[in-house]
Amino acid sequence: MADICLEARDLCKTYIVDGYSNNVLQNINLKIEEGEFVSIMGPSGSGKSTLLYTISGMDDMTAGQVMFDGEDISKLNDKQLTKLRLLKMGFIFQQMYMMKKLCIMDNIVLPGYQAGVMSRDEVNKKAEDLMRRLGIIETADREITEVSGGQLQRACLARALINSPKVLFADEPTGALNSKASMEVLSEMVKANESGTTVLMVTHSEKVAASSDRIIYLMDGDIQGELVLGKINRAERNETISASEKLSLRERKLRKWLEEMGW
Repeated sequence: MADICLEARDLCKTYIVDGYSNNVLQNINLKIEEGEFVSIMGPSGSGKSTLLYTISGMDDMTAGQVMFDGEDISKLNDKQLTKLRLLKMGFIFQQMYMMKKLCIMDNIVLPGYQAGVMSRDEVNKKAEDLMRRLGIIETADREITEVSGGQLQRACLARALINSPKVLFADEPTGALNSKASMEVLSEMVKANESGTTVLMVTHSEKVAASSDRIIYLMDGDIQGELVLGKINRAERNETISASEKLSLRERKLRKWLEEMGW
C-alpha cells in the first residue's frame, strides 16, 4: 500500500455572511496516496474549490486537521505555509494567472528562482526541458498575450512543475479551453502523474475525470461517495482495445455512477 501524502481529518470550513453561518465543508475525511490522480466532482456550490484551497493551505480551515507529507499544516504560520507551497506544491487554475510584464519563460522560472534549491542555470535548463516536453519551447520569449489559451495553460503547468512538487493541485484546469487544448493539457497532467507527481483536481468534465484513478463526489460540503477507476496502463502489451477505447469505457462507467449520485 502506498504512503498517504495528503489527509484531511474532520475538515470544516464556515463563512460568516451577514451574521449567518455558511458551512461550506462539513467534517471532510479524505486520504490521498502518493502517486494517485484524484478528481473531485459535484454540482456547482458543493464546495469543490473550497476543499482544494483549504486542503492545500491556500485558505484557512475553520476546524479539523490537514496532514501534508506528514506535517500538520494547521500549525504552520503564513511564512511556513508559503514556503511549503513553493517547495512541495504546484498549482494550476482555470484562470491562467501569470505576470503580464514577464514573458512566458520568465513566468515559468520565477518560482524556481524563489525556491533557491537549484542554481539559476539549473532552473533555466529545467524550464527549457519542461517547455520542450509540453511542446511550447517556441513561446519562451513571447508575451502572455501572444500565445493561445492551450499554450498558456501548458506554460502554467510548466510553472507548477518547475520545483518538482509532491502534489499538483488543479482547479478546473481545462475549463477555459476548447476540446483539443483540454485533452492536450490533460495528457501532460497524466504524464506528470505517471512520473510520480500526485494530482488532486477539481473538474466538471466527465471526459477529463475519466483519466483519474479515483473520483470523489462532493455535495453540500460533504463527501457522498467515491468511484475507483484505477490507472490506465499505457505500457501494457497485447492490448485488445486501444487507450482511447479504454478511456471511453471509463467515461461511460463514470457517467453511470454520477447519475446514481444524482448528478
